[in-house]
Amino acid sequence: MGTEGENVRVIAGRYRLEARIGRGGMGVVWRATDQLLGRQVAVKELSVDDSLSEDEARQQRERTLREARAVAQLHHPHIIVVHDVVVDDERPYIVMELISGGSLAERISADGPVDAREAARIGIGLLGALRRAHEAGILHRDLKPANVLMEADTDRVVLTDFGIAQVAGATTLTESGAFVGSPEYTAPERMSGVRTGPESDLWSLGALLCTILSGESPFRRDSLGGILHAVVVDEIRPPAQAAPLLPVVRGLLERDPERRLDAAEAERMLRAFRDTGRTPRLMTPYTPTQRDVPKLAPTPSRTPAAAAERPPKHSTRGILVAAALVAAMAGAGVSAAALLMNDGGGGGPSPSRTTSTSSASGSSSTRPSSPSRTSRPASASPAPTVTVTRQQAPTSSARTAPSGYRIAPDPNGFSLAVPDDFTRDPQGERVFYLSPGQVFRLGIKVTEPAAGGPLAVMRAADAKGSSTNPGYRDGTVTRTTHDGQPAALWEFTWNGFTEAEGARHTYDLCWEEGGRMYDVWVSAPVGKVTEAKEYFDVAVDTFVPS
Repeated sequence: MGTEGENVRVIAGRYRLEARIGRGGMGVVWRATDQLLGRQVAVKELSVDDSLSEDEARQQRERTLREARAVAQLHHPHIIVVHDVVVDDERPYIVMELISGGSLAERISADGPVDAREAARIGIGLLGALRRAHEAGILHRDLKPANVLMEADTDRVVLTDFGIAQVAGATTLTESGAFVGSPEYTAPERMSGVRTGPESDLWSLGALLCTILSGESPFRRDSLGGILHAVVVDEIRPPAQAAPLLPVVRGLLERDPERRLDAAEAERMLRAFRDTGRTPRLMTPYTPTQRDVPKLAPTPSRTPAAAAERPPKHSTRGILVAAALVAAMAGAGVSAAALLMNDGGGGGPSPSRTTSTSSASGSSSTRPSSPSRTSRPASASPAPTVTVTRQQAPTSSARTAPSGYRIAPDPNGFSLAVPDDFTRDPQGERVFYLSPGQVFRLGIKVTEPAAGGPLAVMRAADAKGSSTNPGYRDGTVTRTTHDGQPAALWEFTWNGFTEAEGARHTYDLCWEEGGRMYDVWVSAPVGKVTEAKEYFDVAVDTFVPS
């Protein structure tokens, strides 16, 4: 039993709880003295759910202690040290090192956002902590600024609350479908109850980086339902302040966990930024395998568009995935949010052909085709609708080029950000920006509006996909919006124009704006989907009609 004096309690006959220094959904944190060793410590007194039966409470307590003891075996400079785990009066306590300094959330609240170099430093520390934990089979499950401590004297980054979130029911949909915790930092695959793995912690880190750079999570909304929709369905728009670290942020906020940037590569890229002031691109492109076919397809970061690509004397087309979210509110939480997404793949038009009914542009994305898709063309069924609840679009002057990109003012009446090493190659009514060796092909076409709008154009292009793109498959056309304008997103896989070129994937977005129809697409080998999606997102995000 804990003994109580006038203002203090002693638990386990050893730890004197002296002052409350924090409170959260999982319990209370005390400043305490270890009377045996004569040192200051922090003690977390975990909350007990009074609604649980005696047997359920015992199981929860055992689970808490088991996981806390596992975390105590972790040794890393950026992971909180767990000294002891005790039970007093049937209540579990975790004894940890006492960090003199507040949380990262408190720092941002008091001093405002940090700059990119500081964000990179914090990210490097957290990635080291996550890698060590993941190697030991431990997931954090509740990575957010409030769970990151900043040591006052050294500014050391310290990750706390490891492994406890699952036990306490925070941050994810539990087996029973209830939701509590920090949804703004929760990965979409956990929202949908599909899976939980190291990749989910990395998504949380991506959201955290956006928060500390801008002062607000990119998924903050006015309601829990709005947050769930933002995480699982809405367009992901990193804040302008994330531009210097954009390749890392976009890689971490990849909705498909199989394609998400891994910890080692993210750390390499952040270290390179700290050393050079520039964020490099991926060193080793992701190569999909049959096992890697995603259960969750990335949501279009911008609205869909359809068109025929004509790369260096070629043409390609892109289609994207259908996505829908169902979230129901019940009792104290949200019932399981069902994420229903269609995988998409596609090809591009043949070198000699264009489609008169489409705003001929094409983009090839790199996601592999899904074996679960049928051979029926996407146009045989109604196009799904994605309702996008977006943040205010930035003004033209705010659309600056991320690290590794430049703004390209184009004589065809627009500007956009393209990678530094891409070169312009006009081909008739289409304009291409090509990577060295033409591995990546970014295309743009500007036309007069067409009957039926972007959706009709994309559907027509999809219907002709097999005649214009060798090996066309997995085409998907999705109705959406772009900067509040009607748009359509087309994604597909195809075989490429030559055997040597190999299979390619295309993302293609078409929309109307100011009395014109715009089509932007990116085509790339299926083994380079991560880079292709980044180029596509940046191009569409920074596109400004002139």
